[in-house]
Amino acid sequence: MIRATKFSFGGTAAIVTNMALIIGLDAATATKAAIVSGLLIVALADNLTDSLSIHIYQEAEHLDARDAFRSTLANFATRLVVSLTFVLLVLFLPIATAALASILWGILLLVLLSTVIARQRQVNAFSEVAKHLTAAAAVLLVSRAIGAWIPAHLG
Repeated sequence: MIRATKFSFGGTAAIVTNMALIIGLDAATATKAAIVSGLLIVALADNLTDSLSIHIYQEAEHLDARDAFRSTLANFATRLVVSLTFVLLVLFLPIATAALASILWGILLLVLLSTVIARQRQVNAFSEVAKHLTAAAAVLLVSRAIGAWIPAHLG
């Protein structure tokens, strides 16, 4: 059985962050190069800082050093792999198509992750999926609004 605890934080962060970045930058009419740059910066810099933060938190909680290191690596690897799938979408598709494809891809990944977690917790998968997709939708709406507002008022 796949243990969602090993990749749930990193997976969720990567899915929602990458969708939001693509949607927000698309609304700001960013170039493909700017979007890919932003995605790669998040895939590396933000990922490293989150992984370090998780590691330090686990040390502060007195977790076994080996377990803390494994969790840190699992988080980093999960976020990196998921982020790179979004980079590929933007690289190989026109920007408008990549934006739509990233939403569909992100929804699929969130549904899969939410379903795995719901089954492990033995709770209703539909309600977990609905709850997680609602939260992700709120992030996407805010990101799209910011992406549209900034060029209209500062550009």
